[in-house]
Amino acid sequence: MTNTFINGVNLGNWLVLEKWMNPALFDGTTADDEYYLPTQLDPAVYEARIKTHRAEYITERDFATIKSWGLSSVRIPVPYFIFGDRPPFIGCVEELDKAFNWAEKYGLSILIDLHTAPMSQNGFDNGGLSGVCKWAQLPDEVEFVLTVLERLAQRYGTREALMGIEVINEPNTTASWDSMNVTERYKAVDPEMAEGTGPIEFDWLKDFYMTAYRRLRGEGGLPEDKAVVFHDGFDIYQWKEFFANPELKNVILDTHQYLMMAEIAGCPQTAEGYDEFVRNTYAPMIAEVSEYVPVIVGEWCLFNSAGCGVDTHGGQSVLNGEEGAAAETLSAQEKRDLYQGVAASQLNAWSKGAGQYYWNYKLLTDTVNTPGWVGWDSWDLGRCIAQDWYPVDHK
Repeated sequence: MTNTFINGVNLGNWLVLEKWMNPALFDGTTADDEYYLPTQLDPAVYEARIKTHRAEYITERDFATIKSWGLSSVRIPVPYFIFGDRPPFIGCVEELDKAFNWAEKYGLSILIDLHTAPMSQNGFDNGGLSGVCKWAQLPDEVEFVLTVLERLAQRYGTREALMGIEVINEPNTTASWDSMNVTERYKAVDPEMAEGTGPIEFDWLKDFYMTAYRRLRGEGGLPEDKAVVFHDGFDIYQWKEFFANPELKNVILDTHQYLMMAEIAGCPQTAEGYDEFVRNTYAPMIAEVSEYVPVIVGEWCLFNSAGCGVDTHGGQSVLNGEEGAAAETLSAQEKRDLYQGVAASQLNAWSKGAGQYYWNYKLLTDTVNTPGWVGWDSWDLGRCIAQDWYPVDHK
């Protein structure tokens, strides 16, 4: 990979849907995730809704905006059905084609992030199927994911804008399973389908990563100047021996670090508490692991419970049954001080590594006029920049 530090942003909720980021897309249904949305809409309505969303949510103008903020890269979550071969879901490779053309026009790089897998690799709503985590137990579906990775490499491997391909997003491992509390936080619609749901073992994940690397570089033909990116499975310290393998060329470890997870780990919900946790935990962690592999923080943001005025219990919203604050508890200046502080401490911590991608570029949730969403505007980088919370010149 290039030695230039990456300052980027995620284009989440474009090609992989997340209900909380655009609730209107799920209107008229009880679906909480992408798996069930097409089962509750007429096929023509579903297709029109998805195609309109994709055409309007991200356009050329957004790439121009991202460039104007001084950022250098976008991480684009894509679904396992990107190639349109898993009905009833609608493929989206044409949209990714457009993204590459826009990125090359504006001088941005792209990290393709395979964000979902059939029967889910994590059980999260953003994994496409809430409360189910069985993908790793299904050899045919594991193989299917490998073929998706190969096809992505074959299609985009020589594109100038391609920074790399991330093998799979946020596999929910034995390190994270209990704290994520998947089966309670993300209730499965179909208990029978969810039967056997459980965490992914690190030995299995490391074997899969090696297979994926070989398939990307081999059948996929991914050139060595393009990176293969691996998510840490929520345990950044698992990987030292793995990356000592001389076969691995131009690889990156992706870690996702959110203040809401720091809260779950006991971080006090105060500006001072966040700053201390980031300085004493995140910064040395990134610095240590960067000694043996380039590390990017592929997802992070300014969101925290102090800014919401209530304990969000690890980032749970009104959609999870949590009651948000009825009104702002902080003044505009107090919010600015809080967010500028956590922005500075986190960006300083991430500077110990190879790059960072903010989550997220935008969300469509109206946090002003919709009750219960106080503080959730901090997930939207554009709103953060507009309110002077996030520095656009932090290179």
